Amino acid sequence: MAGLPPYANLGNHLWFYTFRTICFLIFFFLIFPILVIIPLSFNAQQLFTFTPDMLLLKPSAYSLMHYQDFFSNSDWQRALRNSFRIAPVATILSVTLGTIAAIGLSSSKMPYRKAVTAILISPMIVPLIISAAGMYFFYSNIGISGTYWAVVLAHAALGTPFVIITITATLSGFDQSLVRAAANMGAGPIRTFFSVQMPLILPGVISGGLFAFITSFDDVVVKFVGSASLTTLPWQMFTGLREQISLTILAVATLMVAISICLLLTLEILRRRNEAMRTGRPG
Repeated sequence: MAGLPPYANLGNHLWFYTFRTICFLIFFFLIFPILVIIPLSFNAQQLFTFTPDMLLLKPSAYSLMHYQDFFSNSDWQRALRNSFRIAPVATILSVTLGTIAAIGLSSSKMPYRKAVTAILISPMIVPLIISAAGMYFFYSNIGISGTYWAVVLAHAALGTPFVIITITATLSGFDQSLVRAAANMGAGPIRTFFSVQMPLILPGVISGGLFAFITSFDDVVVKFVGSASLTTLPWQMFTGLREQISLTILAVATLMVAISICLLLTLEILRRRNEAMRTGRPG
């Protein structure tokens, strides 16, 4: 039987099927609510339920009208432009800060390394509403609340912990003797980083950047530190659910799910490449 050795006993068989059943139920619990919105986004009517014709798979029951509304509605397009204005810049800041922090934390000479790591990744642990409130009061005191850079800095602060964790994991398998060899040959710290370290940890850097981009693209903290002119897609979706019920929200959600899937597939490819580079086996 596939997955079980020939000498497996009854207990092994029971655990084999029980474990897979539990995994399937968890997968179903997490994924099914997301899958439901995809066919609903093609509903030809303004209803958040499956119509009888949809259940019968009649072509007339499905339409692209909600996607057309998204690409033609000025509010949605402004939100889309804002998301693509904010997320890339926040990602660059997150990758820059996260890479520097991860390299420092990977050094055995770093004092209070565990305490510093806990502080740097705290935005992942602290509830978002607390982080958003703190950012609002902080940015208000320094006079940048409601500006573009306030939103970018807020998203960068939330995305940096993902970069730190990803790159730190990549650096755990890095051979520090390569850095010492480069130093012995006269290379300075900056040249050593770009010529030796960066090529080897690049998959981890890109993976962390993708995580930071997803965090920024899907985050609604902009509602607290931004302004009406900086409405992003998640904020527009939140406003739409509160003020008007439109299936365009489901169309946008479907597009965001598709983008997330593409980014996650890219992350998996990079993870396998990084593992192959560390083990010397083909990916």
